[in-house]
Amino acid sequence: MRKVRDYDAELKALGDKARAIKAKRVEQLGQLVAATGADALDVETLAGALLDAVAAKDAGIKEAWRAKGASFFQRRARKGAGAVPIDGSGAPAEPGGDAAGGSGPAANG
Repeated sequence: MRKVRDYDAELKALGDKARAIKAKRVEQLGQLVAATGADALDVETLAGALLDAVAAKDAGIKEAWRAKGASFFQRRARKGAGAVPIDGSGAPAEPGGDAAGGSGPAANG
């Protein structure tokens, strides 16, 4: 005889897992903001910068930002301090360490 599936329990477990993943992502984003030094910006400025980044259409600018971000994480991995990792990789991170150059007028091109 076939075992009856408990769809309610499975659905609840999936919902719990989704909430845990979302919470972890929010925590990692907060750690990223702090690690880059962006927590020194006021909320409106940070939100405006992020909205501009999302709206950017120029692939060259996005690639430059991606390369700068990759370099940031590689530098942090090499430093190897003992703080919480911000990328979930398990590599140690240094809080308040590298303050990436931001995306001011010179970075936009």
